[in-house]
Amino acid sequence: MSIRHGLLALLERGPRYGSQLRTEFESRTGSTWPLNVGQVYTTLARLERDGLVAPGGEDAAGHTLYAITDTGRAELHQWYERPVDRTNPPRDELSIKLAMAVGAPGVDIRAVIQAQRHATIRAMQDYTRLKAQALAAVESGTSRERDDVAWLLVLEQLIFQTEAEARWLDHSEARLVRLSLPADRRAEPAPPQAADTVPDADTVPDAVPNAVTAPRRRAFRGPRS
Repeated sequence: MSIRHGLLALLERGPRYGSQLRTEFESRTGSTWPLNVGQVYTTLARLERDGLVAPGGEDAAGHTLYAITDTGRAELHQWYERPVDRTNPPRDELSIKLAMAVGAPGVDIRAVIQAQRHATIRAMQDYTRLKAQALAAVESGTSRERDDVAWLLVLEQLIFQTEAEARWLDHSEARLVRLSLPADRRAEPAPPQAADTVPDADTVPDAVPNAVTAPRRRAFRGPRS
């Protein structure tokens, strides 16, 4: 996650102070990646050091404002144009866990997969409910549409991610079953059915209580455990 470029994007709309940037960043992303003020000011100090932002005076309440520079604006637009680098993917705890569990003494890897599958499906159901709320807020016409559309995009990315994770877990279980069979019986089996139904990213629950009147979004704390 590029906090650096996220703050530059917000500053392109006009000078901001630290806590204001934090609030607007979390509003745009639905608090999916919460920031603390110290993290914001540390990033601003680095941006100022690199000539990408500069102090922009104070507001009426005495808050120090920061403004994007021409160099910062050029850096921001290069970021928009540059594809996200996938040559060094971030470490994924689940992948590492399953890799370490293969052949580990006393570990039932299929039980590990099943437990994760249930957690993944619950997370997807949570994301889908939040998506319904975001859609209702946009369609009601009473929300800040730019932020709600941004939040909707983040939620749909999370739904697609968890859907892919559920399918990968099914594939991993099928692979382990196949490898446990004698060599002459290793025909590719059909993937096992997940314990729960995996909703499509474009589907939402048939009924979401108070979806329109509910808060525009709740502070994201991750899927329920």
